[in-house]
Amino acid sequence: MSLSEEETDLSESEVEDYSIQWYAKLKDGREKLQVSGEEYSCPFCPGKVHKYSLKDLYQHASGVSKGSTKRKMKDRGKHLGLVRYMDSDVDIKKPLAESIKKKADDPIASAGPSEKFVYPWMGIVANIPSEKRDGRYVGDSGSKLRDDFTLKGFNPLKVQPLWNWTGFSGYAIIEFNKDWPGFCNAMAFEKSFEAEHHGKRDYHEACDRGATLYGWIARADDYDSSTVIGEHLRKKADLKTIADVQEEEKHRTSMLVSNLANEIAVKNKHIKDIESKYNETIQSISNLMTQKDEMHRLYNEEMQKTQEAARVQLEKIFSEHETIALRLEVQKQKLIEREKELENLEAYNERQKLELEKQMNAKATLEQKKADENLLKLAEEQKREKEKLHVQIIELEKKLDAKQALELEIERLRGAVQVMKHIGSGGDEEVDYKLVAIQVELKEKEEALEHLEVRNQALIVKERKSNDELQEARKELVNCLMERTSQTSIGVKRMGEMDDVPFKNAAKRMFRRKEIAVKAAELCSQWEDHLRDPNWHPFKIVKTDDSKGHKEVIDTEDEKLKRLKNEFGNEVYEAVTTALMELNEYNPSGRYAIPELWNYNQKRRATLKEGVAYIMEQWKCLKWKTKDQ
Repeated sequence: MSLSEEETDLSESEVEDYSIQWYAKLKDGREKLQVSGEEYSCPFCPGKVHKYSLKDLYQHASGVSKGSTKRKMKDRGKHLGLVRYMDSDVDIKKPLAESIKKKADDPIASAGPSEKFVYPWMGIVANIPSEKRDGRYVGDSGSKLRDDFTLKGFNPLKVQPLWNWTGFSGYAIIEFNKDWPGFCNAMAFEKSFEAEHHGKRDYHEACDRGATLYGWIARADDYDSSTVIGEHLRKKADLKTIADVQEEEKHRTSMLVSNLANEIAVKNKHIKDIESKYNETIQSISNLMTQKDEMHRLYNEEMQKTQEAARVQLEKIFSEHETIALRLEVQKQKLIEREKELENLEAYNERQKLELEKQMNAKATLEQKKADENLLKLAEEQKREKEKLHVQIIELEKKLDAKQALELEIERLRGAVQVMKHIGSGGDEEVDYKLVAIQVELKEKEEALEHLEVRNQALIVKERKSNDELQEARKELVNCLMERTSQTSIGVKRMGEMDDVPFKNAAKRMFRRKEIAVKAAELCSQWEDHLRDPNWHPFKIVKTDDSKGHKEVIDTEDEKLKRLKNEFGNEVYEAVTTALMELNEYNPSGRYAIPELWNYNQKRRATLKEGVAYIMEQWKCLKWKTKDQ
């Protein structure tokens, strides 16, 4: 087998012609069936060592030729050729040596090399009984004659009665298949009449034909005749020898192989182009990811340094504050003791000194208050620094939005540069000046875009990491709650899974009691198949309530949904449309049900916080139960 035959396959329309080629090879003895004795093997399944009887081999070839999804079209064509060969040349009830027909009986071999036949193969039936009605001759219909010949095993495609100005002419044309089995049927048709002495020569030599039919295969003399037969044959067919037909088949096969080889070459080139673009894209993405990781690392280091410096400063301030407060407390105690001493001595001077010291203590307290206020100010300043960092992050996010506009501006400038280069200056200084100005502006825009890209990557990586952690936590929570069978306030719901209760209710109304369960299951399974069909998308786009955006809603005019609602009612309709909306929201590409964390009390998607809170409550309950035991 050549390389092109291994790499290419056939279309449905080419299988028929391909099977005829292999039928001819089997007929010529180029492919062998017999292994030993009455054991046979399939010549088209060399990798499988199976031994069959003729009957089993026929069933194997028939099964493969009727469209196994695991077989290529060429395999189907080869096995179809084997089926043709066994149908026309082998009697499966007898051993192969006894059942294969002799070469002398082969209609193709028996035809002369220069003998011309009407092609497509046609036969002529003559002396068909007719009767006169209303001044015109009429006879049997073509369908009746076709059925009669079909029962005899000639397998005609069509029987066309011939008419002339007097009515039915007594002749009819039989059309056979264009392939070699059709030719064999045509020759068998002729030989059956010749065996009964009702062939072409018998028809022309007979003096009294009676009511018996005569028949033969159409040849050159029939085609060239001036009768109604010749007129019909010249309109519908041509004259060809067996060699002409075989040559046309060879030409058609060679054209098929050439076209398939060209198509393979084009597809291989296309695949190489796609692989090259894919490799370039992967390399570019790898470089970008490396840059993003480096920027994220630098950003984290800078943030850690800033936070460490702020922490050290606050610790120093708090330490100084505690020291000053301790000293003031010691001084206060000393002053109280001194005041008591002065009261005991009742000395005026000492009291004045005490008053002075109280004033000094008040001043010290005021200074301490100011120090406390300064401490609060420092804390507030630290808070503002954090808020400032947050604002910077928000600004970076805004710059991300500006990135696209900047990229569009760069593309516009690049296009302008290409246009200016294409037009050419032609010695015009103004055009040269504009081109230089556009190039300078383009360079500035590209530098700005590169700066934005570098700053943008840090935000993207941080956001992606946080989002991945949240998704992993949510996924683990879903897996944990899926093991619980009882329904609680927070649980797992399979989004896109249909409720079978409405189908059971509809089946109760429409079917007998013993059929309810089966019919409900069949109906539910049928609509689950519809939901998984990616070609069925019963949605339409409408504006939102604020007219600022668009959303997808169920198309109530969809024929399947309208028929479902009319036949089974609103309850089944709501179950199907609810599952449709959930699939479209949670898994529009896969179109199958997926688990989701669900708040059954509020009938909405539960947040991660709600799921964690629910788990903690369950853990506390379990902990108290364990203690009680």
